[in-house]
Amino acid sequence: MNVEQTVPESAWVKSSYSSGAGGECVEVAARPATVHVRDSKDTTRAALAVEATAWAAFVEFATR
Repeated sequence: MNVEQTVPESAWVKSSYSSGAGGECVEVAARPATVHVRDSKDTTRAALAVEATAWAAFVEFATR
């Protein structure tokens, strides 16, 4: 499945840790059952889709 066809461009939000200077640039798009993650430097590449509960567990772990 092509994620870009199922997620409207307006749904993508760039991480506050991303900057114009390069480095880690990530965008996420939260949908009802999934969270999509993509490289904001190259939005033509495939995005990763994970269950919302898995994303929540990841964010909790990463922000400890």
